[in-house]
Amino acid sequence: ATSDNTRKTYQSVIRQVQKYGVKLPCNDESVTRYIVDRASTINPRTLSLHLSGIKQWHVTQGFTDPTQSSMVRKTMEGIRRVHGKPKQKAKALRLEHIAALLQALYKKPKSNKKKRDIALILIAFFGAFRRSELVAITYADINWEPEGIAITLPQSKTDQASEGMTRSIPYGKQSFCPILALKQWLDSANIISGPIFRSINRWDQISDQPLKPGSVNHILKALGADCGFDFITELSSHSFRRGLSTSAAREKVDFALIKKQGGWKSDGTVWEYIEEGHQFTENASSILINKMDSLLTGNNEKF
Repeated sequence: ATSDNTRKTYQSVIRQVQKYGVKLPCNDESVTRYIVDRASTINPRTLSLHLSGIKQWHVTQGFTDPTQSSMVRKTMEGIRRVHGKPKQKAKALRLEHIAALLQALYKKPKSNKKKRDIALILIAFFGAFRRSELVAITYADINWEPEGIAITLPQSKTDQASEGMTRSIPYGKQSFCPILALKQWLDSANIISGPIFRSINRWDQISDQPLKPGSVNHILKALGADCGFDFITELSSHSFRRGLSTSAAREKVDFALIKKQGGWKSDGTVWEYIEEGHQFTENASSILINKMDSLLTGNNEKF
């Protein structure tokens, strides 16, 4: 009933806890000492994940959960207060950033990698895909329609029951059309089955194996460096997903359409992205700044 990624995360947590000297099963005093000892080197959010891992181990083994004691909870509250830091967010890619990435790719010599990366950038952004979803897409998942393509995801992070989710991407102008870019890549690589985004070696030879999820980050960061972006460290595969939602918000796209395209289950997550997209347009200060500008019209004094 637990996803592979969650299970691997919990397994990693338990290995760390045991390596640190905590013997399982343990009591609340042991847990408290553990989180206090590690508070100066581990982010509070990561420590909370460690508590979840410890809890799951005890519950599944039939032991009393030591993380629910008032001592552990109060200690964790204190750790958050003392060591808490703002969550680092992936840089949201704007449309002009996507254009810059494509222009950098267009300038490169002809290669399989170039065609794959053009298709990958466009499908990742306009499909608002998570990296795990992107590399899992197979040829059979694509339904070709006169208006574009509909990609069916057999399973995703928010669809653990495998009910299936569909992301539709329409045709665009030839200079940046996601569908034409994907067709060119598939035709060039002669892909008619299996994963559509595959690894390519240094000799430009295409593998039968799909890209690893982490490779999407490497591809994006390398292209960002080619473009001279000054936010390389903030780039990750989530930059596509966050970028689609914030860019759509700036264009006043309806909330329901943004939520549907990204396959988000939580309204709160979508509103967070929309607020980021509107942070300068729907802003109390912007109204006052424009008002001040009208009051100073005709004044020759400039900063």
